[in-house]
Amino acid sequence: MSIEAIQQVTQAEASAREKTAAAYVQAKQIVKEAERAGQALLEQTRLNADKKNREAMAAAEQNAAARAKQILSDNAGVCKQLCSAAESRLDAAAALIVKRIVNV
Repeated sequence: MSIEAIQQVTQAEASAREKTAAAYVQAKQIVKEAERAGQALLEQTRLNADKKNREAMAAAEQNAAARAKQILSDNAGVCKQLCSAAESRLDAAAALIVKRIVNV
């Protein structure tokens, strides 16, 4: 082999090593950027999920408060009816108690 051929092979090998090293550096940079982008996307997704969770919890609390108010309102009417019924029988109950105490 001639000296020129040896030099060309040596230069080709050096060029290949440089290209391989540059590709390795570029690949590391691409991986680093992908990881950074992935972390940013993950954080954004977490923030969005947290926001949706807070909104859902607020809506659920509002619905629960409205339902509790409705239940209390419904039960207030029932309580009034029960009190009215009890008051209408109060005189009879008192008379029965007095009768039992006097007759004992």
